[in-house]
Amino acid sequence: MSTDAPRPARPARPARGTGLLLLVGGLIGTLASGVLTYDRVRTLEDPLFSPGCDVNAVLSCGDVMTTWQSSLLGSPNTLLGLAGFAALAGLGLALEAGAVLPRRLWLGLWAAIAAGFAFTVWLIGQCLYVIGALCPWCMAVWAVMIPLFWYVTRHLAKPGSTLRAVPHWLVPLALYAVLAALIAAEFGGRLL
Repeated sequence: MSTDAPRPARPARPARGTGLLLLVGGLIGTLASGVLTYDRVRTLEDPLFSPGCDVNAVLSCGDVMTTWQSSLLGSPNTLLGLAGFAALAGLGLALEAGAVLPRRLWLGLWAAIAAGFAFTVWLIGQCLYVIGALCPWCMAVWAVMIPLFWYVTRHLAKPGSTLRAVPHWLVPLALYAVLAALIAAEFGGRLL
């Protein structure tokens, strides 16, 4: 009589570099969110304060952070960014240290990143077509969210799936190109 029960599947290790991407992306997002939070507090304290990223009429954090879109859920979006990106950095550090995350945690992470990515896409549209200004720190967050969403999605795809067959660099590069084209089409030579 055999007592060998089938072993549960071990969680798949992420592709090399995914932990580093979460760590670096989380740190960049935390930095951007922290600077924007600081600048927002300063603008509330002193209406004449001008954030350092107010370069011109198009590149203007101040114009973006004072809109209703910057506080969609009632508090500044940057506070969500501080918490979310810090958590990503922590998970990235754990992965780089050798941690193996259970699939349920990966699915929760994907859901959070997917929600953040959808929110980012909405904010990009708002900045381009409603607000009419770009925030350099916000654009740093946009740049981070693209590979975070893609590589975590790719990690969760089954081996041999079409998603895994696509060269890993193709989707982020294509999305960066689309974003650059949208910015160029909307603002043209007014950026600098």
